[in-house]
Amino acid sequence: MPTSDWMLAPGERGNTATRLEHRRADGAAWSEGNEARPLVHGATYFAELLARVRAMRAGDLLLFTDWRGDPDERLRGPGTEVAAVLGAAARRGVIVKGLLWRSHLDGFRFSEKENRSLSEDIEAAGGECLLDLRVRPGGSHHQKMVVLRHPGHPERDVAYVGGIDLCHNRNDDADHRGDRQSVPLAPRYGPHPPWHDVQLALSGPVVGDIEAVFRERWEDPAPLSRSPLVRLRERLAREDVSADALPPQEPDPPPCGTHAVQVLRTYPNRLLRGYPFAPDGERSIARGYLKALLRARTLIYLEDQYLWSPRVVDCFARALRMSPRLRLVAVIPTVPEQDGLLTGPMNLIGRITALEELGRAGGDRVAVYGLENHASTPVYVHAKVCVIDDVWAAVGSDNVNMRSWTHDSELSCTVLDQAADRRRPLDPGGLGDGARPFARELRLELMREHLDAGAAVGEGAGSPGAEALCDPSTAFDRLGESAAALDAWHAAGRRGPRPAGRLRRYVAPRLPTVRRLLATPPHHALVDPDGRPLGMRLRGGF
Repeated sequence: MPTSDWMLAPGERGNTATRLEHRRADGAAWSEGNEARPLVHGATYFAELLARVRAMRAGDLLLFTDWRGDPDERLRGPGTEVAAVLGAAARRGVIVKGLLWRSHLDGFRFSEKENRSLSEDIEAAGGECLLDLRVRPGGSHHQKMVVLRHPGHPERDVAYVGGIDLCHNRNDDADHRGDRQSVPLAPRYGPHPPWHDVQLALSGPVVGDIEAVFRERWEDPAPLSRSPLVRLRERLAREDVSADALPPQEPDPPPCGTHAVQVLRTYPNRLLRGYPFAPDGERSIARGYLKALLRARTLIYLEDQYLWSPRVVDCFARALRMSPRLRLVAVIPTVPEQDGLLTGPMNLIGRITALEELGRAGGDRVAVYGLENHASTPVYVHAKVCVIDDVWAAVGSDNVNMRSWTHDSELSCTVLDQAADRRRPLDPGGLGDGARPFARELRLELMREHLDAGAAVGEGAGSPGAEALCDPSTAFDRLGESAAALDAWHAAGRRGPRPAGRLRRYVAPRLPTVRRLLATPPHHALVDPDGRPLGMRLRGGF
């Protein structure tokens, strides 16, 4: 199977200005020989990141971007606060460089104060952390990456990409009792919202690609903000607004695994002057999904924070119509993070219409679930994961909506394992691609957790029950049976032992016609805006 059947071939990214198109002498649009490891849950990611950063020494390079960074968020316990760990690295002589979204005002429930505080702490320790507002109006920098380079020891190099910010709420584990350092969400999530998330740990040549993404933003000569008010505040606060030069980029780390990895992004079409590395924006995340979905035949497994744009889920609906055997499983938050009188409908209207479209396309071949922990508290699903036919997998910062596919800066990695998975069915899609270990095991790991298969049921990776989940039809049915049992237990007043599993069938709330009409314009303008050039909008493409 040619890798180009699933991944974007040279030129298909739609942005020739990025150095990602020109990094390799052979012109390849992805890197091979990598090892990608999914780190499920913030606690897993934070523990590894802490150990890796503490092992860095003078002359090593630490680069990071984030949507929100809380200086006091503990990676593991007392003394492991984000600012303390990054500051200690800078004081040891590690070159620490960060780009944080400057954020909107705290009065709008964003993270202006936290991001500014983390930036100041890193600068005080000898690192450099800029507050970046080079976005479209109302947009954000949503990329979450950390790159660790070790000159002279490339075998230690690693990059982290996914949905997990270095901030409050994220440090949760498989028990989903929530991060003790919490920011409130909707009341149903309780004082410490349970949090489900995924990050990728990447080793091999792809680390050089992730570093190149950082360098493109870092070396952008445009001012960090176009706003006169923000620039006045920068001057008054004596903020660092000029990026110091980075050391030359080291050669890519050597091959170390069997994974082909492609780095995909979203950048908006900025008004007036665009990004030098994406003059008309970049929508390679959208293009990557569109290409992979053309080959979907048996199962799309999706975990997503939003799943609420009909204009985006149309490509999933087309796949369902094209392939009558295809099924779709989506795991999403049961309750929006904000459920006020105005914010609730604004968040729900896009999801309601999107799920209606998927239902029309797939009927009972579409199953949508929310998660809860064993105390029956909803789990906030922040993961951004997609697995298609146990072949192609994507993990990133992007959600399935127009904002993530066109408007904010996003970063995602698609993984195609070049080894074959020997568990049956050998070729779920029936196109000769064959199942691949990375994609299949990622799906199984997530499904096992949601089914309580493992500690609660005694089904490890090699057990007959776990093997049965390899079959897409069996897995689809098992999820449905588990959710039905848990729903019935709740309906009966929670009498008797709680059934195994954490899935609840998601039922979209009904919005009266007037509220739908009132919520739709602000949803498109504020919640899920379109960042494409006008001509592309009119053509309906990405």
